[in-house]
Amino acid sequence: MSRFIKKKKEDIGLSPYALVFRGQQKTEKTVINVIDFNIDEVEEYEVKNIEKLAEFKNSKSVTWLNIYGLHDVALMEQLALLFDIPVNIFSDIMNPSLRPKVQEFENGLYITLKMLRYPEDSPHIASDNLSLIVLEHVILSFQEQPTKTFEAIRDRIRKPKNKIRSAGTDYMAFALIDVVVDNYIYVLGILGEKIENLEETITENPGKDLIEQIDQYKKELNFLRKNVKPAKEMILTLVKLESDMIVRQNRMHYKELQDNINEASELADSYREILYDQMTIYHTMMSTKLNDIMRTLTVFSVVFIPLTFIVGIYGTNFDVLPEIHWRYGYLAMWILMIGVALLMLWYFRRKKWF
Repeated sequence: MSRFIKKKKEDIGLSPYALVFRGQQKTEKTVINVIDFNIDEVEEYEVKNIEKLAEFKNSKSVTWLNIYGLHDVALMEQLALLFDIPVNIFSDIMNPSLRPKVQEFENGLYITLKMLRYPEDSPHIASDNLSLIVLEHVILSFQEQPTKTFEAIRDRIRKPKNKIRSAGTDYMAFALIDVVVDNYIYVLGILGEKIENLEETITENPGKDLIEQIDQYKKELNFLRKNVKPAKEMILTLVKLESDMIVRQNRMHYKELQDNINEASELADSYREILYDQMTIYHTMMSTKLNDIMRTLTVFSVVFIPLTFIVGIYGTNFDVLPEIHWRYGYLAMWILMIGVALLMLWYFRRKKWF
């Protein structure tokens, strides 16, 4: 399936609010991991029975529910009912190709954006959808498959006297989005290093495989920009959102997000311009190389024109040809031909035609 368009034929005509998984299943079963914490203690475990989650609804601690796998319709219905979340929010969560967006509902916030990574075993940038539901004391994150993207956040939660332990679900949402945006910059850095390394190759050895590399990097950069640009719009909307779910002292952190996503967007634009410049330089180099070849061939062609003329004269079949019986005629013809060739080459060199 195309990396840019992910609409399946069977999804056409479905209600946008229907609880139907519209993506590609990337994990066998759905897993719910819980991190429940306050300033004094932290608990981590995997939940097998969803009914156990009811105890977190009115808890005074902060609970992070990380759900891997989006294909379990029954689970999504139970979560919607348990936490009083509109069903249409979960229909969006089950559509991984959804454009990044932020939506406020009665008792919380819904945020979705793309997570990017550069797999070691693949030349292509991979993306996974991340959805966040921010409630008063509970934050739910939905991922398509298990990743270690948020391991640094878990480590911060485990450490005592860390701000994340006491700052609430809105700060927790900021921390998760911040990691995603930092990964944008990291992935851009990896791709950018590859793009910059092409500079020497273009000037030293502009081979046919080089244009294929430039084309591949251009596709990867376009895919990256396709995800970064909408995320930038979403974060701008989030910063401007006047919601009670984001307390005043944490709004400054969301403005930092805006600075980071702007940096990622500007980097993507810069590398796009560099790629187009490299494409232009490549075509210029190849054109110059072709011109050099054509110049050399033209010089040799011009040199051989008078030589061919001389040979043509003495190759005629007339009975009376003054030099035909001359003892030194053959040698004289060679001296004349070599002299004409050298004279022409000297003249071309003086004119700097080659």
